[in-house]
Amino acid sequence: MNAVATPETIAAGASQMPAAAENGRKIGDVALDIQNISLRFGGVKALTDISFDVREHEIRSIIGPNGAGKSSMLNCINGVYTPTEGSITFRGKTFSHMNSRQVAEMGVARTFQNLALFKGMSVLDNIMTGRNLKIKSNLLLQALRWGPAEREEIRHREFVERIIDFLEIQAHRKTPVGQLPYGLQKRVDLGRALAMEPQVLLLDEPMAGMNVEEKQDMSRFILDVNDEFGTTIVLIEHDMGVVMDISDRVVVLDYGKKIGDGTPEEVRNNEDVISAYLGTSH
Repeated sequence: MNAVATPETIAAGASQMPAAAENGRKIGDVALDIQNISLRFGGVKALTDISFDVREHEIRSIIGPNGAGKSSMLNCINGVYTPTEGSITFRGKTFSHMNSRQVAEMGVARTFQNLALFKGMSVLDNIMTGRNLKIKSNLLLQALRWGPAEREEIRHREFVERIIDFLEIQAHRKTPVGQLPYGLQKRVDLGRALAMEPQVLLLDEPMAGMNVEEKQDMSRFILDVNDEFGTTIVLIEHDMGVVMDISDRVVVLDYGKKIGDGTPEEVRNNEDVISAYLGTSH
């Protein structure tokens, strides 16, 4: 079973962060099983009969051209969309639809292609919003910061501080997020998702708009989250170099249909994928 991120593991990960491949990761049983998912908006077919699985502790990438249905697939997994057909099984529990809160409570966190951060709030406070589901005190006690509520808030803030250390953004902890460079905002978005202590982390183009150095940093953090915390990761990314380097398996979508599925090497040599997406290298 996956190890869930704790303050202690985050603290350890901040000082010792080897790449996953160097530690002999063991891929486990199926954690997430997507079966025959179709999604329609009126007469428009966004997804057609998509099936694939995600195994414990793996990095599972979803690739394809713009409009292939990648983000729609993540939206079905985390409860934003209700599939027209099909089912999703998460650790033995099968559902045709759950809302986003229920999915989050089951241990699935999500980042978004377009940042949805609170630009006027500090880095610390943005990441603290990821702890909302973990807070037990009622709103009145939180507002008064009285007794148990105050002690609980201190514990959550200590947890968030360790995430900040892990993501190497200590110098910006009190800075309003809107004042940060785009690459650091993406790191804060990842931190907020990590604050939920996810068992499965859905990343929607975490490196979009980044330069080469920022992509290298983000790739390192993704590998470390997967390796140090045992977090299963589902990744949408357009940078094929990144995908092929860090993924265990890759599923390929085109016009809402699955056209390839396998290891990076198998996908790289799939004629349908080459024709539809990767192209031929000369």
